[in-house]
Amino acid sequence: MGSDRLAERGRGPSRRAFLTGGLGAAVALGAAAAFELIQDGALPGKYALARLDGACGSAPPSPRGTPPVRTEITFHSAFRRRTVTMVTLTPAGTISAGLAVAIGLHGAGSDARQLANLLSPAMTAAKVTNLAVTTVDGGDTYWHKRADGDDPVRMIIDEVLPRLAVAGHDISRIAITGDSMGGYGALLLAEQLAHRRPSVTAVAALSPAIFASYTDAVAASPGSFDSRADFARHDVRAGAGALRGVPTWIACGTDDPFQAETTRLRARVTAISGNEPPGGILSGCHDDAFWARNLPNALEFLAQENRRGTLTASLDIR
Repeated sequence: MGSDRLAERGRGPSRRAFLTGGLGAAVALGAAAAFELIQDGALPGKYALARLDGACGSAPPSPRGTPPVRTEITFHSAFRRRTVTMVTLTPAGTISAGLAVAIGLHGAGSDARQLANLLSPAMTAAKVTNLAVTTVDGGDTYWHKRADGDDPVRMIIDEVLPRLAVAGHDISRIAITGDSMGGYGALLLAEQLAHRRPSVTAVAALSPAIFASYTDAVAASPGSFDSRADFARHDVRAGAGALRGVPTWIACGTDDPFQAETTRLRARVTAISGNEPPGGILSGCHDDAFWARNLPNALEFLAQENRRGTLTASLDIR
């Protein structure tokens, strides 16, 4: 669920041809039948098949324009009890004073630097000018406090945001985004902060790693949750009511293992808000190529909602 580092170039032969090419008629029939079961989701392997035949798609070309200014620091996190890296991307030609912030949460097996590498070209492509984006190492915590005391949320609130404030950023209202484990974490953090300070202007989740059950979670990622109770406490579907009033963008690939649960979450958010969240179930897989293609839209959404929130706040003051 971290960065897969695969960018398919073009589409290969059809899936049926891939499976049946070079086989005898009897074997071909058996393979074709197996293909139908895989394609329909009755057997595991649909995602692997999509990757093999090029259905996942490729990363976009490098965008034109000046990349954001990248600032990287390390500090000892008291709440994670280790040294972490924090990367801040500031739009070229802007200054930190008063600039709002989006917090970017990385996936499992990834880190702040890797997510920043994806976010930098996405910011350029989206022409973001009113947001700085900050990433920080969260380990494979699934972005919630763990039984061993590792607490990435307190790190963000009590260590990352104060450092951004010292750098001149406006931390009174934040946006949140993330991919995979970080997509799940972005939704979870937005739910937790929905009625607290700092307020959340918007959340954008890409391929959120939402599991149907605790059993599924620990089978796929053994360290994702400490117990069934831990899973239940941090169920983003159950807590989705907190997102009422928080602009929410959710996208997932058609060949992503989390597509079904993401679809269910999108339906729940629609029922709660009365509006279908932007984003959608889009062509692609659970990989860097999908995130690179869709991060610009996610960031554009966050930037737009930040502008709308800033305007509303200024009108309220008057």
